[in-house]
Amino acid sequence: MTVQVEAYSGFLTNSRKTAAARSFPVQDGTAPRPLRVKADERPLRFRLGDRWYQVEEVLDRWYDPDAIYFRVRADDRDLYVLRHSAPEDVWTLEAYRRAASRESG
Repeated sequence: MTVQVEAYSGFLTNSRKTAAARSFPVQDGTAPRPLRVKADERPLRFRLGDRWYQVEEVLDRWYDPDAIYFRVRADDRDLYVLRHSAPEDVWTLEAYRRAASRESG
């Protein structure tokens, strides 16, 4: 299921202020081009149907060659797995688990 997500997308660049980023020479021998890498990308809130859910906590994240997965706890206390497909910039809901305290009550 495709979902609308608002995400934090910090960027690292190879400026003098950012020691963690570097530039690399290009194969044709020209001057190095700036390296721009997403750093600490994470969902902030997402929409299912007509409702927006605030991400309270990112519990886990993992990677595959084309996507990043986030296991998050939303403001309804339920757990969601969101997948961000980087090449297409598409977010999908991959899994859902109701909070244990809501299951018994």
